[in-house]
Amino acid sequence: MATGNYGTVRLADVSPADVEIIMNYTPSRDYTENFVLSKLNALEILQPYFSNPSIGGGNNEILGGMYNLKLPATDFNNLGIYNLLIRPVQIRAQIYDCGTLQSLPNVKGIVIDLSEVPQEFLNRFVEQGLVGYRVEYLNNDGTKNTNFYRVITSSFFCEAVIANTNNTSDKAQRWVYTNGETNLIFCTLSPSSSPSNKPNATPYIGSAGQNIIITNTFFDPIMVEVEIVEQDISTLAIALYGNQTKSIEDGIYTIYDSNNNIYKQYNLYEIRTQFNELLYEVRQDRGTNIDKNKDFNNIIA
Repeated sequence: MATGNYGTVRLADVSPADVEIIMNYTPSRDYTENFVLSKLNALEILQPYFSNPSIGGGNNEILGGMYNLKLPATDFNNLGIYNLLIRPVQIRAQIYDCGTLQSLPNVKGIVIDLSEVPQEFLNRFVEQGLVGYRVEYLNNDGTKNTNFYRVITSSFFCEAVIANTNNTSDKAQRWVYTNGETNLIFCTLSPSSSPSNKPNATPYIGSAGQNIIITNTFFDPIMVEVEIVEQDISTLAIALYGNQTKSIEDGIYTIYDSNNNIYKQYNLYEIRTQFNELLYEVRQDRGTNIDKNKDFNNIIA
């Protein structure tokens, strides 16, 4: 019996507000030291395309997987190689507390204080707004706990309550969900439950006061290389196949573009010895000193 095949690749229809673009510039491929990283504004340089009825969509429907990447001259103003890391935006936050729910003691999670979250990201911190986000952990020295993360499975507003612990008179802080005004949000993570074969092996989900990085998982990070060069295929084709003239009287050599506009001009001359022996044939770029009288249409008229 044949087994059906199912596609698993989903085109991203992410908003530019959920994208972070990091740029690294290097003048050449041999230059690998003292490079400077900078962050670009994704809202300004990343533009989504929208579908339309002619291709089976609505005018307000983002066309998944297709975006226009602008290259502003203020940032891409030097010859060389620009490496662009396009990744999900990273939200820096701090764990307020690690605790359990009052009604479900087996459910553990982390509590985040929204006052510690940057203002521009607060719209993500709503009920069930963080489901699917990834949590990475930072050590006390600021380094990242590499190759380790947890995934948020639920997020609800919460508040603290005091509960009695079993078999003692001690009090313990627990958390309950609330619909009222609160500045705290309780996030459950996966994995957070102990395996059945070792109930005491509780997975690590963080500690109070620990700094974390919260990242959406809407798309996979990609690296885009942009090389700014002085010449491209079009300009090289002009030099090889474009119309050209040489003035016999003054030795001005002119190259024209596809519209017969003057593209480059050179001085052609010879260097000889005092005995009139030829030493060199020279072609010297005239730069901006263009002789407008060498217009191609006037010459061939």
